[in-house]
Amino acid sequence: MKTDVEKLEETRAKLTVQVPYEDLKPEIDKVYKQVGKQVSIPGFRPGHVPTRIIDQRIGRGYVLEQAINERLGDYYGRALGEADLTPLGQPEVEVVETPAVEGKPGGDLKFTAEVDIVPDFDLPSLEGLSLEVSKLEVSDEDVEKELDQLRDRFASLKTVDRPAQDGDFTSIDMVAKIGDEEIDSVSGVSYQIGSGSMLEGMDEALNGMKSEETTEFKSTLKGGDHEGEEADVTLTLHKVKERELPEADDDFAQMASEFDTIGELRSDLRANVEKMRRQQQALEAREKLQDYLVDNTDFPLPQAFIDSEVDRLADGKEEADRDELAETVKKQTKQQIIVDRIANERDVEIDPNELYQSIFEIAQMYGVDPMQLIKDQSQVAAMGQDLRRNRALVSALREVTVKDEEGTEIDLSEFTKDPAEARAEQAAMAAAEQTAAPSEEEVSGSED
Repeated sequence: MKTDVEKLEETRAKLTVQVPYEDLKPEIDKVYKQVGKQVSIPGFRPGHVPTRIIDQRIGRGYVLEQAINERLGDYYGRALGEADLTPLGQPEVEVVETPAVEGKPGGDLKFTAEVDIVPDFDLPSLEGLSLEVSKLEVSDEDVEKELDQLRDRFASLKTVDRPAQDGDFTSIDMVAKIGDEEIDSVSGVSYQIGSGSMLEGMDEALNGMKSEETTEFKSTLKGGDHEGEEADVTLTLHKVKERELPEADDDFAQMASEFDTIGELRSDLRANVEKMRRQQQALEAREKLQDYLVDNTDFPLPQAFIDSEVDRLADGKEEADRDELAETVKKQTKQQIIVDRIANERDVEIDPNELYQSIFEIAQMYGVDPMQLIKDQSQVAAMGQDLRRNRALVSALREVTVKDEEGTEIDLSEFTKDPAEARAEQAAMAAAEQTAAPSEEEVSGSED
């Protein structure tokens, strides 16, 4: 295969690709076999129709068209690789020459492809770069907030004899009517005031009500057959319950954790908050690094690509700010292009096991079957690209200095460790644990 490249603009190129007949022939033979199985021609069994008969009855042009359509994308991808070009958007492809439609089989396939491309650019140096992130601070209030969230998981509901208020759980009956027609009713359902999960205006109506009181209010319906219509709602409150948190004491610590005292539990919660804040510092440093790379790398982007992406993002949005969307597209596209260049220059690779582990984690997070994600190869490729870009950024982050607002240098090695080193450490720890664990013979001997 021969590829000629013509740079039309800094961000656009024209590829002229010539494919020898011998390269396309295996696909042509494959199409002949498929057609031979599909057509019914008197005197020939399906799958045993000679090519000359197919040429006479169906036409060699049809076979060539099917073969070319099947392989054109592959040839285009190979041509991009040979020319060392990164495309932006879809190409404009024109087939200018095909193998012979009549007479002796043979002749080359020739096509052109015009496409927007990533222009040439130089990466900024990371030497001496210092990034500033927020100071790591953990207050007693932060720890108590975490403790309250843990207590909330063990909370119970207690019936109270007072007017209902925001956050209370209630037991209610409700009837909604439009005119004399009853369109909806529920009885004895539980509803938390402030959740906004039922009718508009219900939270305001329940606030201040007492047990066995009834009130009426109007509500505009948000769904169903009567969406947008106003209904008269009759609401009866039967019970008011408030969430009661367990006492933050040693008994709670023993019930909710592996710790014996509430002091130990608070210390563990503080350590967890500190780790979370360190993770936030690492994420902030990564964002600052991306901003530095974008701000210090200058190259144009093809306007046609920007316009198409803005059209895609604005689709279905009545009041989309196209200028704002355009700026977002430009920044995100430049980020991806720059990080991809870093990944290429550093030969960043993603282990397939790591990719599939990430897919399983994402599937678990969203409650979907991981096989559904794996079957979508475009989605798998996109996830792999995201992992590769993240790995490239982490690699670059290891080379810069990170300080907090007070000038204290931050150690982010916990979050920027090389994956190979991390796996080696895990293997070493597992081997150490295996060595430290008593053998079955030792356990049996000690019992004797």
